[in-house]
Amino acid sequence: MSVRQNIAAVPGITVGHATLEGHGTGCTVILGPESGMRAAACVRGRATGTREIDALDPRHLVERIDAVLITGGSAHGLGAADGVMRWLRERGRGLPVGPVTVPIVPAAVIFDLGNAGKPVGWPGPEDAYRACEQANADVAEGRIGAGTGATCGKAAGLDKMMPAGLGTSATRSGSGDVIVGALVVVNAVGDVRNARGEIIAGARNPDGSFVDCQRYLAEGGAPFADPSRLTRNTTIAVIATNATLDRVQLQALAYSASDALARRITPYGTLYDGDVVFAVSTATVSPRSPLQVEALAAMAVPEAVERAVQHG
Repeated sequence: MSVRQNIAAVPGITVGHATLEGHGTGCTVILGPESGMRAAACVRGRATGTREIDALDPRHLVERIDAVLITGGSAHGLGAADGVMRWLRERGRGLPVGPVTVPIVPAAVIFDLGNAGKPVGWPGPEDAYRACEQANADVAEGRIGAGTGATCGKAAGLDKMMPAGLGTSATRSGSGDVIVGALVVVNAVGDVRNARGEIIAGARNPDGSFVDCQRYLAEGGAPFADPSRLTRNTTIAVIATNATLDRVQLQALAYSASDALARRITPYGTLYDGDVVFAVSTATVSPRSPLQVEALAAMAVPEAVERAVQHG
């Protein structure tokens, strides 16, 4: 049997997509096991669109979440989380509160409105419900689900950007017991680089060469070459592990994974990005230390980023 190389390598994690081809957008749901997941987050971008993000603070009352939703459509798409909640509620999954069960579904959005040159639209509750129905451990990559309208290299103007998308990867400890999986939707202001620091996707000149967004901005280039288009960005990642970590340690894992993103996406976490990293744990295996999990994430995240643009 082949070893799974996506975020669903973590037992109990499944992923579903809904793609709205007519609008060039979509959504992706990451479902946890029936018992839920411990979770935390790192918010690095300064133009975020999120829902239930406060529930990921280690000081928050809620100790577990049931799913994470990544969706296109900017803030309009946040309503799609209602569909995930309905799907979970129908199955009795969520936080028991008196006579009702309340599913906990943090969500974050990318801005993809009009990126594909198609009529503006966004995912709704029925789309997210459909993504839940289709969730499984075989995770499709590229321009699908939340990655449908994703692009990169927009710092020097939308006419220079390239298609991007959604990628996923997984790494394991030497003994194979500790697993870390990553799923990344790349919709970045900046370029994507490989391990050697070479740009592999991003803003292109008319001759096909790369602009180098970081250098373009450092030399005084006007952001996006159009002040009315400052919000078409955001990279969102979900890091999943079977390692038993508390919520403070999970928050540190999210920050560590964000650092890994910053090594491959330049620039990253800007004023015009809504970059968010979620970290979730099924808590079934004891790691040697929290740093072991962070080191594994530092390997999984760059691979997922590269796959997002290779399949885009």
